[in-house]
Amino acid sequence: MLRIDREAAFAVFDDQDSGCVSYGVEAEGRRWFVKEAVTPRAQASLARARGLHAAVRHETIVGPELAFDGTDGPALVYPWCDGTLLNHATTHGSDRSGLARFQRLPVAEVHAALDAILDAHLAVAAAGYVTVDLYDGCFLYDFAARRMRLIDLDEYRPGPFVLGSDRLPGSRRYMAPEESIRGSVIDERTSVHVLGRTVHHLLDSPHSWRGAAAHRAVVDRATRENPARRYDTVAALVRAWREA
Repeated sequence: MLRIDREAAFAVFDDQDSGCVSYGVEAEGRRWFVKEAVTPRAQASLARARGLHAAVRHETIVGPELAFDGTDGPALVYPWCDGTLLNHATTHGSDRSGLARFQRLPVAEVHAALDAILDAHLAVAAAGYVTVDLYDGCFLYDFAARRMRLIDLDEYRPGPFVLGSDRLPGSRRYMAPEESIRGSVIDERTSVHVLGRTVHHLLDSPHSWRGAAAHRAVVDRATRENPARRYDTVAALVRAWREA
């Protein structure tokens, strides 16, 4: 049994608004990232995360290796992964210096990272899940290894479903319109919109669009306001992207 000593943490992340306290520890010769829920909302979030990771396995998605009851509530233990968050969001604000650095990479490297994100979401969609609260704070990029990883996918849930609240959690820069309309249907076309916004933000820069015109056309269709006018599935979006 892996022994987790929170008091021996080499890094602590306690300024989040998720209701979780996270920290890095060393145990059994490895580094681990521990996320512990300290509010009822966070407990529900970690329960959703366990469901997602039980259903979806992909090399780009960092999944937990252990779950246990922590000092303040349930906790998930992930392997520690080196990298830079493209958006380090805390209760004090957002630091997008990682995103700015990423956007300056050669376009071929950005495309490779986008391919990893899109391929991971083929697995997510195949498992019957839809994206919720995906934004640049979920993108952990290792600039040395040139590798993209997805973290903190705690709000993903099985779809389709009808939105029973006024708004889903998430960044308005990425969210589909229906995610802010009570009674709307959240389905795979919602995921298409969020992924379209992901492509837009990662290929964009403060000065210009860095993708081809064909890629811009794919983004424009994926992010249409009316879900019926988008690609019907994540697979159709990915196919169009790769053909472009």
